[in-house]
Amino acid sequence: MIERIGFVGLGLMGTPMSKNLMDAGYKLTVHDIDREAIQNLVALGATEAASPKEASISAELVITMVPNDQIVEEVVTGKDGCIEGMGEGVILVDMSTISPTTARRVAENLEQNNMEMLDAPVSGGDVGAIEGTLSIMVGGKQEIFERVLPVFEKMGKNVSHIGDHGAGQVAKASNQIIVALTIEAVAEALIFAKKSGVDPEKVRNALLGGFAQSRILELHGQRMLDRNFEPGGRASLHKKDTEIAMSMAKELGMYLPGTALMSHLWNSLAAHGGLDWDHSAVLKVLESMSKTEVVPG
Repeated sequence: MIERIGFVGLGLMGTPMSKNLMDAGYKLTVHDIDREAIQNLVALGATEAASPKEASISAELVITMVPNDQIVEEVVTGKDGCIEGMGEGVILVDMSTISPTTARRVAENLEQNNMEMLDAPVSGGDVGAIEGTLSIMVGGKQEIFERVLPVFEKMGKNVSHIGDHGAGQVAKASNQIIVALTIEAVAEALIFAKKSGVDPEKVRNALLGGFAQSRILELHGQRMLDRNFEPGGRASLHKKDTEIAMSMAKELGMYLPGTALMSHLWNSLAAHGGLDWDHSAVLKVLESMSKTEVVPG
């Protein structure tokens, strides 16, 4: 049974995920480039590590939760990376959102050193991370998934084994396509209502009881009405995820028209200085095109 966990990456998602694991009784050794994030968890009983390597030395399981492919490879296989501290048979679970190609490459590197890996990206945003209700999509060996499942269940409610290495990342890319296009659709609908002279708040409330009901209409629709763009899901990360899907589509020789549109909208949001805003702020790009601001009334 797994008891000692190394956790690398204590951002908006990693910190509450770590707290949930500690609350469940796991002993955590944590590392991040942000010293304040480390100290906040040390105050709750975690052990500080000066590097990913140090976070991995006594761990039976190592979790990484970092922003992109490059950082995953740096913290896992780079200098002072996790691989230097992990022993044979130790499992690395990367819960970042990265390319399936990168996930497979890192898994192969670990397996050559008699270590195991799962790619296990998540969906649910900071609220899901705090409440322990994340959806977790896992790629890797079935028997390794079953060993780690009790750990996953302390961070998420919908935990699914999708397939071999990289399959979790394919599922996450699919998730991000749906989320991005639904955010765009909600923003478009609220702008349409406002431009038509109808209260967008009343329209949203009506739609919540019909076939258009969705978690995004509920949460992100309210964010749009409140003009609350403090990041729950950072636009820069969703832009990166969209680029992963577009790159995969190119490799597969297929066309993703809606995803291509979102790629353009994320670039426009970047031009507005909005990459550090919540991804629901794509509303602002569409508002500028229609010269209409979504406010209740």
